[in-house]
Amino acid sequence: MSVAARSSEVLADPRLIIPLDLPTRADAEAMVERLGDAVSYYKIGLQLLAGGGMDMARDLKRRGRQVFLDWKLHDIGATVEKATAAIVATGACDLLTVHAEPQVMAAAVRGRSGALGVKIVGVTVLTSLNEQDLKDLGYGLSVRELVERRIRQALDAGLDGVVASPHEAALAREIGGPGFLVVTPGVRPSWAKADDQARAATPAEALTAGASHLVCGRPITAANDPRAAALSVIEEIAGV
Repeated sequence: MSVAARSSEVLADPRLIIPLDLPTRADAEAMVERLGDAVSYYKIGLQLLAGGGMDMARDLKRRGRQVFLDWKLHDIGATVEKATAAIVATGACDLLTVHAEPQVMAAAVRGRSGALGVKIVGVTVLTSLNEQDLKDLGYGLSVRELVERRIRQALDAGLDGVVASPHEAALAREIGGPGFLVVTPGVRPSWAKADDQARAATPAEALTAGASHLVCGRPITAANDPRAAALSVIEEIAGV
């Protein structure tokens, strides 16, 4: 059955997160409207956070959507702790990112305090980076070695999961266990371009490898019909 024929039957899959990486809140609201009931989980990142993103996050929550605030907090421990507490107090998110460095992660857990409804995940290695990029940054580890170290450090810090590329999803699942969140950006359906993602995979491949959530942006938001593109991805992952 085609996506068009069954679109009215498809419910949003909460494993699929759509990033609202758009210039203005008006653009983001228009995208949410176009996606309609095909999407229930949205990511708000730095671009939109700088222009009304927190207000939009609150509104999305009031409308029954789930919200992933991709702050990627990274600072001294005291600052991260206070920032996490301030973000959690807004009630505007279900998922929050910090960089997966031990002091940063421990501080974020302290800042969350008893608000366990907000899950915190550590960004291991950005999906745009490859082995040469890590060498240029001064790391003496491979991508896989660095991701593994940060997964173990996230567990030690008490985080709920990590953000890792689909190529490291199986590693994160193996180390973290069944309840560990494995959020995978760099997800590209077979019909989409890789764009700037160096370590991409299809949605089905990522879930099969161990991902709990998929972040899929431009193949959906840049499509002529974003809702149809989202439904195509949902159809692909329905059996996984």
